[in-house]
Amino acid sequence: QVQLVESGGGLVQAGGSLRLSCAASGRTFSSYVMGWFRQAPGKEREFVATIRASGGGTYYADSVKGRFTISRDNAKNTVYLQMNSLKPEDTAVYYCAARAYSGSTYYTKPLDYGSWGQGTQVTVSS
Repeated sequence: QVQLVESGGGLVQAGGSLRLSCAASGRTFSSYVMGWFRQAPGKEREFVATIRASGGGTYYADSVKGRFTISRDNAKNTVYLQMNSLKPEDTAVYYCAARAYSGSTYYTKPLDYGSWGQGTQVTVSS
C-alpha cells in the first residue's frame, strides 16, 4: 500500500483559493488512480475529484466542477487539488485516496480506494 500525507488546508474567505497537496510514498505512484474526497461534520464522506494513473483523465463532482482542478506530478509522487471560488459549503476535512488497480471507469466511491491520508481541514468563512 501507498502512504499518503495531505497538506495545504486552512481558513479562507468565500471566493478565495487554496491548493491542497498529497504526497505519496512508494515507487509505483504513477500506477495509482488518485482521488480527493471530503467530509463535513455530520455528513458522509463524499467524492470530489479523481485523476487516472496516467494523468490523462479527470472527473469531478458536479458541486465543484469548474472551480476545482485535480492534477498530479508523478515525478514528485504528488497529487494536487486547486480550489478556486471557494464557498462556505466547501468547508470539510479533505482526504486524498489511492487505488492500485484501474480500469476504464472513473472511481467515485470511498470503497473504490484502498489507501487514505489523514485529512486536512478546509474552512471557508462567509
